[in-house]
Amino acid sequence: MKDRAEARILARPVAADYTAVVATITDVEKLALDLPENQRAVLAAHLLGSLPPVLHDEDEGIAEALQRDAELSAETSSAISLKELDERIERRRET
Repeated sequence: MKDRAEARILARPVAADYTAVVATITDVEKLALDLPENQRAVLAAHLLGSLPPVLHDEDEGIAEALQRDAELSAETSSAISLKELDERIERRRET
């Protein structure tokens, strides 16, 4: 019985801390949404800049480019000319 009572007592601060954190995040979000658009944009840029890149290649995408180049060299039937690409884009714009 004593162990259960101690566990409940120890669990209370954790639950309270969680509630405080959630309230803080909610409060911050509300304050941020009340900012003018340009200030929200600056804040968003700062927040996004603070995060690690989601898609980051150590070689800046060189391996992917080389792989695609090799695939095109091996199977040219899927390749189109720049002129054909321009024509397809123009047709899509017209519709």
